[in-house]
Amino acid sequence: MSVKGSVTTSDYLNFDSTLNKAIKLIKNDKNYKLGFLVVLGINSGLRISDLLSLKFTDLENDSITLLEKKTNKKRIIRINDNIKDAFALLKTRVEEHEGFIFTSNQNTVYSVQYVNRKIKELFGTKKLSVSTHSLRKTFGRQVYSNNNETEKALLYLSDLFNHSSPAITKRYLGIRQEELDDIYMSL
Repeated sequence: MSVKGSVTTSDYLNFDSTLNKAIKLIKNDKNYKLGFLVVLGINSGLRISDLLSLKFTDLENDSITLLEKKTNKKRIIRINDNIKDAFALLKTRVEEHEGFIFTSNQNTVYSVQYVNRKIKELFGTKKLSVSTHSLRKTFGRQVYSNNNETEKALLYLSDLFNHSSPAITKRYLGIRQEELDDIYMSL
């Protein structure tokens, strides 16, 4: 919960290094489910509430169909090779391939607070403010970058994020602030 007047923003992460670190977690670490959550988050752009609601059966096809918790809108997400490969790795680490994916040893679904704490531990630095929202922003920045930082990319992202305009998406991704900073630095 944010406090009125405070600035509570999450930074985005470097896509490639985050993906590589998350894959290593899936392969070799006790936080393997968290590693998969990161891969899924940076490749789907889903909010944490939607990620935590996913079940193993949701990832058995070429796409995920869900009703977003926040917006109550239907969303279809194609599963890319990063997610497929990470899911295959995850399945080698877990015995049970049914029910919710992101569960603790007590078989309860992770809380948002737990995931935030673990993501800060595993991916945070002194210079970056990271949280579960960083995964969504990392997805957005990667899509923007892969599409040559065009207005068309912002239009797509605006649709994917259910933002009311590309201007909101620009601000959300921190692009607007970077452009404003450049104005000061060009003087």
